[in-house]
Amino acid sequence: MRWDGRTRWGVVCLFFGLLFSVFSWRLIYLQMVQHKYYAKIAADKNVGRDIIPAERGAIYDAQNEVLAQNVPVATIVADATLITDAAALIPLLAERLHLPPNDIAEKIATGRPYIVLKREVPESDARSLERALKTARLRGIRCERGTIRVYPNGPMLCHVVGFTDVDQHGIQGVEASMDQYLRGEDGYRYIERDAQGREIVLYRGLERAPRNGDQLHLTIDMGLQTIVENELDAAMREYTPAKATILLMRPQTGEILAMANRPNFDLNQRSEAKPEQMKNRAIIDMMEPGSTFKIVTAAAALNDRKVNLDSLIFCENGDWNLGGRPRRAHSHKRPDALTREDIIVPPTNLAASSRACMRGPPQVS
Repeated sequence: MRWDGRTRWGVVCLFFGLLFSVFSWRLIYLQMVQHKYYAKIAADKNVGRDIIPAERGAIYDAQNEVLAQNVPVATIVADATLITDAAALIPLLAERLHLPPNDIAEKIATGRPYIVLKREVPESDARSLERALKTARLRGIRCERGTIRVYPNGPMLCHVVGFTDVDQHGIQGVEASMDQYLRGEDGYRYIERDAQGREIVLYRGLERAPRNGDQLHLTIDMGLQTIVENELDAAMREYTPAKATILLMRPQTGEILAMANRPNFDLNQRSEAKPEQMKNRAIIDMMEPGSTFKIVTAAAALNDRKVNLDSLIFCENGDWNLGGRPRRAHSHKRPDALTREDIIVPPTNLAASSRACMRGPPQVS
């Protein structure tokens, strides 16, 4: 079959007509049918909603000594979609962040837009990294500012103060029980970034400032707490018990002035603590009240008129069986009868005063 010139021109025109029709259809499809989809991708790429974190409230003792505070740090984040010179970027990051180059290369190779390279980088190191990136004209790395929780007293008062997780949510102690007051409320800001991932300040949009958390003042007195901790350490060295607790209270108001437990742990190194070290035994463990409960049973006996202020209570010579088990007075002298005052003041035994309520009318002389 022989084609003349007119036929060949017709075939060429038909080919280009079909080609431009395909291009036109594709252009119409992208611009009209898929407009919202690609517009969203473009907006997510350059426009974002930055969270402005609220500062967690500090914790103080009764004399305004800091028990928990915030220290500014930065999280180093990489956007692999913006990195154009990984060969120059990886050695710089490895040197500044003290990370293995292979680890950084593996993370960047994933191609994800949000890659956390290192957390809790000191503010001074973050600023130094930003200057180095700017000088080398490397992009795709940004520093997200934040804070970490620091406890200046380390293991002292660890069970009372407690600690937070990586997102600064209270986990234990006062940090957890008062979390709703300490954490505050984050703010936000709508921003737009350029091709290098830097914020275009002139295009900054709606913004709401954060509400920082409230400061918290405890009744704990660190002067008394230091004395209690030292005495508890001395007792642990002398008697080597498995656990021990000291609680110092102002009896007129019930305010806790000092509280300490052993074993304990360092709040700044809590990842190394064992579960047994993290228990606040002063409020969790069940203890026999001992002589402190004498007041309750004596008051009940007086209220029920089983005894009066001048009554003598028979103490069965310091020995008494309860549930088939003998109970004996702790004092060396085994009393036969004691006054109400004598029962409460010396450590004779809980049984002497509680028996007035449990066994009916006492023998009174």
